[in-house]
Amino acid sequence: MSRDRDPAGKPRNARPRDALGRPLPRADAGLGMIPDELSLAAPDAARLADELLRAGRPFHAHEVLEASWKSAPPYERDLWQGLAQVAVGLTHAHRGNARGAVTLLRRGANRVRAYQGTAESAAEGGRPYGVDIAAILAACDDLAARIERRGLADIPAADLRPHLLTPAETDGPGGA
Repeated sequence: MSRDRDPAGKPRNARPRDALGRPLPRADAGLGMIPDELSLAAPDAARLADELLRAGRPFHAHEVLEASWKSAPPYERDLWQGLAQVAVGLTHAHRGNARGAVTLLRRGANRVRAYQGTAESAAEGGRPYGVDIAAILAACDDLAARIERRGLADIPAADLRPHLLTPAETDGPGGA
């Protein structure tokens, strides 16, 4: 079977994915897919990624965050790339890959931490687009340490569904 390509000839994967990013049969195409060329305003991307993480769909959250990283201004790229790596780490954890989970949770947290020290982050009160940087860093550091010590078997499912946004962003007017 030939590889899926867009009209410009660029390789694309038209296969739908389950909540953890595993390919589904082609007959299920269009179900729950994130478009390859997703373009959302940063606040909308943060809200959608948060909803997907809380729903246990970190692979799909990664796709949203990756699209934001690729289209972000240079001073925000560490934030979006780091959050995308956190989502990949959570995908690894959901799939049972402890080593991959720890590696990507730490790598993502370090990239987000680098953004935390920027003037842009400080100007946003450490919560760009409602993303609670301090909370996501604490969750990543704690989860990576627990996985390293005891593996994935005793990690509650809720701990693999961290919130990106502050409670006011998710529970307030217009929140989820």
